[in-house]
Amino acid sequence: MNWHLQSIEKSLEALQSGPETGLTQSEADSRLKQYGRNELVEKGGRTPLKIFWEQITATMVLILIAAAVVAGLLGDLKNTIAISAIVILYAILGFIQEYRAEQAIAALKKLSVPNVRVLRDKTFREISARDLVPGDIIQLEAGNVLPADVRLLEAVNLRIQEAALTGESEPVEKQTAALSGDDSSAGSGQALPLGDRRNMAYMGTIVTQGRGLALVAATGMQTELGKIADLIQQSGTEETPLQKRLDQLGRNLAVIGILIAVLIAVMGLLRGDDLRHMLLTAVSVAVAIVPEGLPAVVTITLALGAQRMLAKNSLIRKLPAVETLGSVTVICSDKTGTLTENRMTVVVLDVADHQLDLSAGLQRDGSVHATRNLGAPAQSSLSLTAIGGALCNDARLIDEGDDRFRTMGDPTEGALVAAAAKMGYWKSSLDLSFPRAEELPFDSERKRMTTVHDLRKYDSSILAGLDMGDHRYIAFTKGSVDGLLDVADQVWVNGKAEALDAGWRSRIEAANERLAKKGMRVLGVAFRLMNQIPDVIQTELEQKLTFIGLFGMIDPPRGEVKDAVAVTKTAGIRTVMITGDHPLTAQEIARQLGISDSGRVLTGIELEELSFDELKSVVDEVRVFARVSPEHKLKIVQALQEKGHIVSMTGDGVNDAPALRRADIGVAMGITGTDVSKEAADMVLLDDNFATIVSAVKEGRTIYDNIRKFVRFSVAGNIGKVLVMLLAPFLGKPIPLLPLQLLWLNLLTDGLLGLGMGVEAPEKDTMNRPPYSPKEGVFSRGAGAQVIWVGALIGSLALGLGAWYYFAGREEWQTMVFTFLAFVQVFQAWASRSGRESAFSMPMMSNPLLFWMMLVVTALQLAVIYIPPAAEFFSVKPLGVVDLLIAIGAGFVVLVVMEIEKKVRK
Repeated sequence: MNWHLQSIEKSLEALQSGPETGLTQSEADSRLKQYGRNELVEKGGRTPLKIFWEQITATMVLILIAAAVVAGLLGDLKNTIAISAIVILYAILGFIQEYRAEQAIAALKKLSVPNVRVLRDKTFREISARDLVPGDIIQLEAGNVLPADVRLLEAVNLRIQEAALTGESEPVEKQTAALSGDDSSAGSGQALPLGDRRNMAYMGTIVTQGRGLALVAATGMQTELGKIADLIQQSGTEETPLQKRLDQLGRNLAVIGILIAVLIAVMGLLRGDDLRHMLLTAVSVAVAIVPEGLPAVVTITLALGAQRMLAKNSLIRKLPAVETLGSVTVICSDKTGTLTENRMTVVVLDVADHQLDLSAGLQRDGSVHATRNLGAPAQSSLSLTAIGGALCNDARLIDEGDDRFRTMGDPTEGALVAAAAKMGYWKSSLDLSFPRAEELPFDSERKRMTTVHDLRKYDSSILAGLDMGDHRYIAFTKGSVDGLLDVADQVWVNGKAEALDAGWRSRIEAANERLAKKGMRVLGVAFRLMNQIPDVIQTELEQKLTFIGLFGMIDPPRGEVKDAVAVTKTAGIRTVMITGDHPLTAQEIARQLGISDSGRVLTGIELEELSFDELKSVVDEVRVFARVSPEHKLKIVQALQEKGHIVSMTGDGVNDAPALRRADIGVAMGITGTDVSKEAADMVLLDDNFATIVSAVKEGRTIYDNIRKFVRFSVAGNIGKVLVMLLAPFLGKPIPLLPLQLLWLNLLTDGLLGLGMGVEAPEKDTMNRPPYSPKEGVFSRGAGAQVIWVGALIGSLALGLGAWYYFAGREEWQTMVFTFLAFVQVFQAWASRSGRESAFSMPMMSNPLLFWMMLVVTALQLAVIYIPPAAEFFSVKPLGVVDLLIAIGAGFVVLVVMEIEKKVRK
């Protein structure tokens, strides 16, 4: 039921409750059995056993398991143990990478309130929030966290902070009257967006001011917070682009390996070769084609990248997110706290057509700029407006040292106090000069607040432009401009009062509309001089006021975000704002940041009327979505993904969690972000700086580039090994390489060299080119052809060396092939550092890790050849110096040819 559309009477009737009696305890117990506990329920996820099972049933692992089984059946214990060890290492690395306990629901549970005051059997008592049921009547007061979704029955100066749920940057003033189509652009009877439901309050939001009485409408998983929890669990996680491509690569290699192994076995048997010999050859081919070092290298490269990103204030929670950044095409960003500062700030003071621009930061120094030269009377009016805003105010400035201050109290009032301080009027001093004598609190019907101040102690220099005469009191009133104009009969112009005629009223209303269209929240200020305080202040105080001026305030954009958005544009990445805030505010912030120039905004109500296919057709054209719900955010992300985009979603609130979870990479704010958003995200920005995502994208692109380089390097090397294994028997030679030797080459040399390749510095054009297309494979842009010819070159050289030594009767011919394949990959790795620049032009120590890994690989390979126990274990024989130089020289040939190809292609 849409409770916000129902009257109080109908709501109570529907839930069979009463505002003075509440539920009986027996009825509450019955409903507790019916609805269940008021808590969020977590659905079961993958168990550790299931995750481990997924690792050992991966395609590449199954090939190795089959190879180990065949080797075991052939009685080759050494190769069986070696292959089995690789399988276990592979499974453990994968398990560690994926076993991340999802804590999003647990974090949501933390938002629940342990105890609440509830009306049962006509008496208020304190019970556990878990025992609340629909129909309960509860009390609300400042500081409470809402324990359930409620329909408000009473609201006395009640304001609730809903930023985490709706994206609103300031507390929402609440009311009790039923809402309808007259209250919004929605049609009569149509559900309004959460941010417009002023007679409702929701689980997890916070009472910042006032008190109230409320009817519990929904508990547990039926609350809006519960729906978000359910969305988080339904949304699942997406495989990263690289994961998809590597999985596809594994499947393709598996098919190729099986076909080649079967081909070798069949042809060997047809030729009358020994069955055991052919099966061992088939096992060797399977081992040769599987890049055993790839999972370890990818995982470690991502981990090293995550460490570098941590130093730049990006905390990676899920390793695959590192490379996903390299493919991001759209960044969907929440507005409040992400693109903006999440604090209301006065940016304009307007009095009698004179405007003052303020940067109302909480520092003693700063700028105040007039739009034109102001005379003394206008300056006096501006000062009077600022002073009135600071005195008619319950917020305070707290000195944090180093000339920095923070506001305490309502954010809107805090902005007024900060603006006055910017102009040199500090509230603490004003309160001493103008002590408060009486006040009329704000309420939703009047939309005004008034305070009365004693003038007997005031410093005449503060209000030099205002003649107090014999008056003992001055009253300041602030509130909506329309509401003030209803109770004002004068306007303060150039240091004196004039009649508030139709002309002035029209000019003030036009100024109000002009600021509102810029997305600002507008408040007016008026004053009244009195000799005595009226006896009935509720009806007599706010009369015959003199209107002074207007405040225009906004939650301002972060200073660094505009540049960050510009960089993302250069990098071919689109920024989309998705917020629960007002369309005008969202549109203005988007314009200031350069996100959108079209002015088109799609609201939640409009989005609700679109089918998913219709949303897909327009989603690429819209840069700003406003007044959206959590379901809408999720729907937008899904529509973008359906259009082929790799989507990043940034946010900090509970309402962002489902979309963060669904997005290809979810980015949460570390300082202002809720536990829910952090647990649902792949990455956390520790400094809440949107600009940090730019450096993270650069790092992600670099890592993505490096992993692609390594995959190509590894596959080309494996093609060379497979060609050697495939063709050698047809040239009349025995098996050139044993499974153990192939494991050594694939895991150790590929692995160590891969680690060095994984930390290569960024290419010069990393952020000046569009992201890789989600449909683009690892071997796109001519890379596939290069992998094949490099692999063919390596295989040909290996076969040529082997044939030369074999037919010359040299018993170390297998060692020659083994050693060449180790050394050639050292040269191949050096040539693969860049796809554009020559390896000879790149400083040798610009990648010290790769340099040292090359030396380590060379030393380890020499150790295997020349240390007797190692040589015996790997079934190799020592090579002479000339043999060694020949193997090195042949490897260097591959480096030279790759460099020539680069130059020709360039």
